[in-house]
Amino acid sequence: MLDTIKNDELQIYRGKDFIVNDKIQIHQPTLGEICDWGEQNYFSFIYNITATPTDLKYFLSLSNIDWNNISEYELFLFIYKMFDINSTKIIFGDELNFALFEPMVQEYNGEIVLYNKYSDITIDRSIYEIIVGYIRKMHNLKKNVERAMNETTKTVLIEEAKEQYEMSKNEKYQSHLLPLISTMTNMVGFKYSWSNVWDMKINAFMDAVQRIQHVENAKLLLSSGYSGFGIDLKKINKKELDYFYRSDES
Repeated sequence: MLDTIKNDELQIYRGKDFIVNDKIQIHQPTLGEICDWGEQNYFSFIYNITATPTDLKYFLSLSNIDWNNISEYELFLFIYKMFDINSTKIIFGDELNFALFEPMVQEYNGEIVLYNKYSDITIDRSIYEIIVGYIRKMHNLKKNVERAMNETTKTVLIEEAKEQYEMSKNEKYQSHLLPLISTMTNMVGFKYSWSNVWDMKINAFMDAVQRIQHVENAKLLLSSGYSGFGIDLKKINKKELDYFYRSDES
C-alpha cells in the first residue's frame, strides 16, 4: 500500500480526493478553500500533523522526552488530541474527529493504535504513515530528521530550538501564500490570473512555484552562457539547465 502511495504523484498533482480506506478520505483543497478556511489555521494543522520529533524537540524536552528516542508515530500518539475538528475538517471532513479517538492495544501484535468506537475507525502505524506521507507530498514538504550524537550537542540543539520559539511566538502571522500568489499572477509564463488562481489545488500551485523558479533560473544560466561573456556552461550541473528536472531526484 505504501509503495502505491509513493507512485501516486500524478493523482496528487491532479488534486483528486484520496481514499485511504473505507473510513478515511483526504481532501486536497484549492487556494480559495484555504483562504476561506483561514490560512494560519490551515498551515498550523498541516505543519503539526507532519511534524517530526526533530521539529518539536524543545516541546518534547519540556515533558522529559528525548526526541532522539521517539518515532514519528509515537509523537503522533502524544499530540493527536490537539487536532480538533475545527482544524482538521478541511482535510478529513466530519468523519475523522480526533477528539473521539482513544489509544488501545491490539491483541495480536501488542501495537498501540487509536480507535474511535463511535465510527469504528482505527488508525495504526501504517495508516498514519499513509496519511502523513500523502499530506507531505501534497504540500511538497520535506521530512526534517536530526540526531544528536552526544548530550552536549543535544543540549545545544534544544536551546537553539527554544530561542527560535521565544523569538517567533509573539510575531504577527504573515501570510505564506500571499507573496507567492501575488508574484505568480504577475509573472509571464504563469497561466492563471488573480481571478482564477483561487481554483488551483494546493499541490499544483506549489509545483508551479517551484517549476517557474527553476525554468527562469535555467533561462538566465543559458542566456549568460551563450552570450560569450558569462558563465561556462560546461561547469554547470546539467540538471540546472533541464526544464523538466524534478527537484526530488537524487
